[in-house]
Amino acid sequence: MTDLFGADYSVYVRAARLALMEKGVAHELHPVDVFAPGGPPQEHLKRQPFGKIPALQHGTVTLFETTAILRYVEEACDGPALQPETPQARARMTQIQSILDNYAYKTLVWDIYVERVAKTRGGAPADEVKIASALGLARTIVATLEDLIDPGNFLLGEQLTLADCHAAPMLNLFETADEGKVLLRSAPGLSAWLERFRQRESFRSTEPVPRD
Repeated sequence: MTDLFGADYSVYVRAARLALMEKGVAHELHPVDVFAPGGPPQEHLKRQPFGKIPALQHGTVTLFETTAILRYVEEACDGPALQPETPQARARMTQIQSILDNYAYKTLVWDIYVERVAKTRGGAPADEVKIASALGLARTIVATLEDLIDPGNFLLGEQLTLADCHAAPMLNLFETADEGKVLLRSAPGLSAWLERFRQRESFRSTEPVPRD
């Protein structure tokens, strides 16, 4: 059994679960709430010294950092290939993953989704200045991804890759914000891909449990 440590609401935990499921690797998710009072539990800090999620335990191998986990799942486990065969396509996959980590996560998830959707769900006001300040970079991210994807059912054509697993959780949350809906309408290829990916069993079965 493969053990994954983290919270189901985390886009990075969900990315790792998507890769595991698309690869056909049975796994168990062990809840870790890094936002709990007092911070992450000490046993988690032994697996992930920076207190982030997810962390993976596979036999004697312990890993943290989502990109490393995805790459390991792909290369160490049996199942369908989740990386393209050509160097050019693998580089494009890594490029998309890097864009997601370096630009999209903070902008699309924290600055827009959290402010517009998550905070207001609990009754707190959104930080309109933060949202407005994020929109320029959000437009660039969406337009860049739209330009990078290839025609087909997935981001890189007809093969599902680690880039799909990485991108789907972030863009899914982003689209629940009004600003996300508007910006994704300007990217028809990206929007159509997201709608198709939402229909996959891996995505439906990793839907987070609603939080109070």
